[in-house]
Amino acid sequence: MLFELRDVSLSRGGRTVLDSVSADLPAGATAIVGPSGAGKSTLLRLLNRLADPESGSIAFRGRPLSEHDVRALRREVSLVPQLPALLEGTVRDNLAYAARLADKPLDCERSLSLAGLDPDFAGRRVDELSVGEQQRAMLGRALAQEPAVLLLDEPTSALDHDSRDAVEAALLRLRRELDISLVLVSHDPEQARRLGEWVVRVEAGRAVAAGPLGEVLSGPGSGP
Repeated sequence: MLFELRDVSLSRGGRTVLDSVSADLPAGATAIVGPSGAGKSTLLRLLNRLADPESGSIAFRGRPLSEHDVRALRREVSLVPQLPALLEGTVRDNLAYAARLADKPLDCERSLSLAGLDPDFAGRRVDELSVGEQQRAMLGRALAQEPAVLLLDEPTSALDHDSRDAVEAALLRLRRELDISLVLVSHDPEQARRLGEWVVRVEAGRAVAAGPLGEVLSGPGSGP
């Protein structure tokens, strides 16, 4: 099992965000679905220790998450945030920065290709990119670290349909070509159907269902 969560709880400002969440997330492609404010993004951030639970436990590949070195964990489990957060400079500058942090050689062309961008994007300044291109550059930057797991927080919520389709196509290609697992947060059950194999439904800070896609999301239009 990739991640195992047992009775995980977290509150902020006196408000319960996660309430005794227990769920298994296998290797492959997992979609965490639910309405806005349900706690999905907070749950995602726990998986590479951008936050820690107040109670309960999380294991990564059978080992307690708290025992993992934080920097090493974040190189192996890389988060792509909801909104692009690129450094100033070129796309190559951003990928090179990520590769250095992970002590990896940079294969800029391959990282861009896997993210759905042409090699000539390497020299483009990030402030000249569209939002969709910035999101794919963020994906390329994460891939430059050669992670085993990508955490994706609503990666297409700010995009138009064409840009959304391009990002989703890049993610599907990653699943075909790399031994990489995806954990995707989405409010859109249709996106979960397109990208996921396993689904965790979160409502009001609780995991109310978890299992194979066809069991948790029974059919098109049925909602999360």
